[in-house]
Amino acid sequence: QVQLAESGGGLVQPGGSLRLSCVASGSIFSINAMGWYRQAPGKQRELVAYGVSGGLTNYADSVKGRFTLSRDIGKNTVFLQMNRLKPEDTAVYFCKAEGRLNTTALWFSWGQGTQVTVSS
Repeated sequence: QVQLAESGGGLVQPGGSLRLSCVASGSIFSINAMGWYRQAPGKQRELVAYGVSGGLTNYADSVKGRFTLSRDIGKNTVFLQMNRLKPEDTAVYFCKAEGRLNTTALWFSWGQGTQVTVSS
């Protein structure tokens, strides 16, 4: 019922930057939180950055100081600015959002993922 569309992935050299975007659409009453996870080949999916509407953003220790989450909840959009990228950042990045369908029902949704490859 709620869909997430990701964009902005690609190939970048170490030390470079990318900005990921995620837009939520569908029967949205409200969005409580939006953020990003990533999954490298052979690894478990891990949280990268996640922010509660009107509240704090949590970052993985490995990306603190390099990645920045920004949100435009009114536009149902979240961004991930990734700077000083490292080969270890190579992964598929997934957007996640959660919120309310109405006053009593909650929802959460995952995007399809966008590939980020950091290599020389």
